[in-house]
Amino acid sequence: EKKIAVITGGASGIGEATAHRFAEEGARIVILDRDLDGARNVAEALELRGNQAVAVRADVSNKEEVQTAFHEVLSLFGGIDILVNNAGFGPNAPVLEIRGRWWDKVIDTNLKGCFLCSQAVVPTMMEQKSGRIINIASTAALGGVYGTTHYASSKAGVIGLTRALALELAPHNITVNAVAPGTIETAGAKGFIEFYRDILNAEIPLGRVGQPRDIANAVLFFASDEASYVTGQCLFVCGGASFGRP
Repeated sequence: EKKIAVITGGASGIGEATAHRFAEEGARIVILDRDLDGARNVAEALELRGNQAVAVRADVSNKEEVQTAFHEVLSLFGGIDILVNNAGFGPNAPVLEIRGRWWDKVIDTNLKGCFLCSQAVVPTMMEQKSGRIINIASTAALGGVYGTTHYASSKAGVIGLTRALALELAPHNITVNAVAPGTIETAGAKGFIEFYRDILNAEIPLGRVGQPRDIANAVLFFASDEASYVTGQCLFVCGGASFGRP
């Protein structure tokens, strides 16, 4: 209630679902995304439901844009209670087809972006003596997914970053946790999932692909008072696919 939550990549998919889930609990929402029009659409939809929400543009891989965006948020709200590092990028490609620019784009967005946004928000959270940072990792961090060398590396890095930050920030009452989604039916993945749904469902112990709200619920837990004694953890939300197949 009344907490200020910044959600990167909030214009669609898991980020959008998280924004709506947080808004249901009374949070004030900042949609931070490269797609300013998309971010505005989400913010307007939240405002129509009576929530306070704003859209802010930034490329999370660009330090100057991140710093400018967080200064704007602080000028609007005076503080930041929750940061959800959700912005991500991950086109599949065999290792021999991954060019340097694609490797850099994936690592810069998924891993460097988490670092830059966390670095930008930590001084405020330290001053407040409280804060929640939740990073979106992936079951791909465990490996075993063809064509994800760059993506899996970035998401494994996110888990390492989560643990290191949690240790460093714990004395300041700032918790840092990660949520690792499995196969989630976002708009971007819908075509692939529709084509392979029967195969995917058969490979997931719970028998279905996940929905964005499944991830949003897990993120909400880490942001809540109920998780005040939880830090440095990565919760795999994947229907059981991270540990085996039926």
